[in-house]
Amino acid sequence: MALCEARSVAATVADEAKAQTTAPQGEADHPRRPDHDDPDRSEPGRDPGRVFEWPEAARILLTALAAALAWLHAWEPVGAVSVIGVAGLLIGGWPIYRDAFENVVERRMTMELSMSIAIVAAAAIGEFFTALVITLFVLVAEVLEGLTVSRGRRAIRDLLDFLPRSVSVRRSDGISDIDARDLKVGDLVLVYPGGRAPVDGVVVSGCSFLDQARITGESMPVEKTPGSPVYAGSINQSGAIEIRAERIGRDTSYGKIIEAVEDAERSRAPVQRLADRMAGYLVYFALASAALTFLIGRDIRATISVVIVAGACGIAAGTPLAILGGIGRAARLGAIIKGGLYLETLGRVDTVVLDKTGTLTFGRPEVQRIAALEGVSSDEVLDAAAAAEFRSEHPLGQAIVNHAREAGRPIVEPERFDYKPGRGVTAIVDGATIHVGNRALMAERGVSMPSDLVIGVQAASEIFVARDGRLLGAVAVADSVRPEASHAIEALGRMRLRTVLLTGDIRAVAEAVAASLGISEVESDLLPDEKLARIRALKTKGRVVAMIGDGINDAPALTEADVGVAMGSGADVTRESADVVLLGNDLVRFVETLAIAQGARRIIWQNFAGTIAVDVVGVALAAVGVLNPLMAAFIHVASEMTFILNSARLLPAADRLSAVATKADERAVVKVA
Repeated sequence: MALCEARSVAATVADEAKAQTTAPQGEADHPRRPDHDDPDRSEPGRDPGRVFEWPEAARILLTALAAALAWLHAWEPVGAVSVIGVAGLLIGGWPIYRDAFENVVERRMTMELSMSIAIVAAAAIGEFFTALVITLFVLVAEVLEGLTVSRGRRAIRDLLDFLPRSVSVRRSDGISDIDARDLKVGDLVLVYPGGRAPVDGVVVSGCSFLDQARITGESMPVEKTPGSPVYAGSINQSGAIEIRAERIGRDTSYGKIIEAVEDAERSRAPVQRLADRMAGYLVYFALASAALTFLIGRDIRATISVVIVAGACGIAAGTPLAILGGIGRAARLGAIIKGGLYLETLGRVDTVVLDKTGTLTFGRPEVQRIAALEGVSSDEVLDAAAAAEFRSEHPLGQAIVNHAREAGRPIVEPERFDYKPGRGVTAIVDGATIHVGNRALMAERGVSMPSDLVIGVQAASEIFVARDGRLLGAVAVADSVRPEASHAIEALGRMRLRTVLLTGDIRAVAEAVAASLGISEVESDLLPDEKLARIRALKTKGRVVAMIGDGINDAPALTEADVGVAMGSGADVTRESADVVLLGNDLVRFVETLAIAQGARRIIWQNFAGTIAVDVVGVALAAVGVLNPLMAAFIHVASEMTFILNSARLLPAADRLSAVATKADERAVVKVA
């Protein structure tokens, strides 16, 4: 019942998160807090790991023993007053009375106050056994609530404990083990088989497979070679690798997950404030109903039953638990929700607006197809184009050069290179003149263009390749659509959400991408302020809008939307403007996060409706004498735990994390052995 005050279920986690995910650049800027040097230390009386301690167990046992003795009338020297009953109520009910007094001082109406009134009233009419059983029910309910909410704490603490506290670093004086908080950007960090990456960075040496499911949601381990990116929290499954640290502490992808927990703790969603108010109203309702029952029937037992049966803890404790569970589960998927307000709003979204470049597509041009004329091979076209574009800084030219390198084709450096803006390049390669560009360049250089040359790639840039005045073929270069984008759009359609594509790209490209993904509403050639205006127009029509983007030009629209969602690879200002960040850039994860938000909202309203229904029916039955105080107490506790457990369904599975960590440790032992 103490949890009915809706205190944050992660009260101590934020402090530990701050200590564990902050890597100081210098002691002056980031002084180390001495109370966090030992991971097992915490503030007195605030140890989230110890939920059911011996004083609580002793109090429950003493109350149960006192109830049994009061039932048997074992020792009653005073006659009308049970000495054992009074002692049991004083010892067992002390935490309830204390909380009730504190709430009265703070002018808050809570369930502790109504339970205290019921216990005292039952004792006043000589129902000591009833009063003791009510006290016992309340104490047991508090422990059960604590154990349930502790699951949420443990799930979050698993996140904190997953990163290594000691890391191996290669510096000028050799390899040494240092505290993770002493890491600096640029350090070379060694991660051995079975170990966990403590930083975001790039592999400098070594090859391995890393399990990065906790960050990107990828189910299979990903191969890492020199130059590959690595995320903090990834598990090294095979060979040793050396990583250059680029982001440390709170700036890492893993640090952002912890930050989401802190934001969830600080913020209070409107539905949570509503839950607090409703809990107070239900207490007033119970007390008013009890007063009316006594005035009409003069039945003190029925009056006490009315006070006992009404409960609001399912709302007051279940709501923040559902919000924390939803944010925690989304964080496991790689979607960082920056507070309960955004989780609640996300659950009401009916329109999803998407940017194209970098959101639905990778945001980088790639060679899609090479078309060669008769008698010319595709490799010949690619070799000529790559050689001519070797010195080019144009994105399309670099895409051709990168494609040739990936294909293992040798690239000959041009002897001479000339770039004409808006046309293309002309280069001398091995004495031959090569033109690479658009139709205008070919016409300007007198290259004949056959009518039967078909690229066959929609919305692609056509780059023609000619050598010594003879056309060799063409290269189609376009931005690639993310493979998961079509699945995400289909899923949004099944959820009956409206999808809209807003992009600054040209109409032909925008419509081609929209058609390939099944998006019917598309607007192109939009400037940032025009995107902003479209979002405002949708909101004016009563739509609840989520906007997904990645570029700086998307930042105003993300801020204006009801929920702004940024791709993790996007610009810093975009991620800062957003309310949700997708660390793995996976749109399917956004759909899953949307489903989590809808589930959290559904569970919260189930708890609201269920609590009100149980209270109204219970009060009515108690008022007419159908429920005695014992049955009323049972219904109160049972309904309360039902609604709290309903919220607990959203909590991430803590055992799954422990299993992953255990397996990683086992692999490390095997490798070392």
